[in-house]
Amino acid sequence: MSAPIGVVGGGAWGTALAQVAAGAGHAVRLWAREADVVAGINDIRENAAFLPGIELSRAIEATQDWSALADARAILIVTPAQHMRAVLGHLRDHTAPLILCSKGIEAGTLLPLHEVARQAVPGAPIAVLSGPTFAHEVAAGLPTAVTLAAEDADLAADLAALVAQPTFRPYASTDVIGAEIGGAVKNVLAIACGVVDGAGLGQNARAALIARGFAEMTRFGLARGARAETLAGLSGLGDLVLTSSSTSSRNFSLGRGIGAGTPAAALLENRRTVAEGAHTAPVLREAAAQASVDMPITEAVCALLEGAPVTATIDRLLSRPLRTEA
Repeated sequence: MSAPIGVVGGGAWGTALAQVAAGAGHAVRLWAREADVVAGINDIRENAAFLPGIELSRAIEATQDWSALADARAILIVTPAQHMRAVLGHLRDHTAPLILCSKGIEAGTLLPLHEVARQAVPGAPIAVLSGPTFAHEVAAGLPTAVTLAAEDADLAADLAALVAQPTFRPYASTDVIGAEIGGAVKNVLAIACGVVDGAGLGQNARAALIARGFAEMTRFGLARGARAETLAGLSGLGDLVLTSSSTSSRNFSLGRGIGAGTPAAALLENRRTVAEGAHTAPVLREAAAQASVDMPITEAVCALLEGAPVTATIDRLLSRPLRTEA
């Protein structure tokens, strides 16, 4: 039997990707922190905590033992962005390709996650998987397309072929930073779109916010070395459109609650799942300031997360000086 595919992270997205890898014909070792998740997957073939209602393949073996990943031919890393460096410390000596499936920028260092991974696991080739994906749809086998980026074009193509199947179509790219920035920024913008919905500001406002948010994403991405076509593709605009309009998005749901009047702190406490945009927003604000990039929507999201009144924050955005569209 060929070497297994490893997955690190037993949340909804990690479990869905394990299902994808199993569907592509691989044995899968899924490392999860939670004992109940491991037991549920192995005993009843379900991750009831994070992905209820999906019968999981018998090719997936869940574990809490890092050594179970020692012979993996590739490992998908699906852990919250701000915990990635610590998690990757357990894989420091690995040389198998790592496919980063999380979205964010590291706080403090302001590094994109592929650079974090290079520092943490210096012997492993690094790739990034990003795009418009809701975990429950992917796990259910509904059609999905994503970007799979690696600086080495052959590696990107090989890894795309490794996980591809008719209902999960990876498009290979060599623009790693573009794939990462699209995924990180769209989470922040999805919170803003949720605020618009929760505050009852209408569909015109949400469409305008998506367009102007995409302009922010593009300005920041180009300043950090991304390609415009990547930002306009699956991992940028595609992911933004998906997560800016559905309560299946944790970030949109968080923003919707804020827009309806519930303080961000109350919405975030005691959550078992992560709205990654809440952690990314202040980091993105700092990175944008460092790069001298104007990101007013990101600034507004940060203000709301810090407790600013919704109406006053929206008024400040609407009162900005008129300008040409760019």
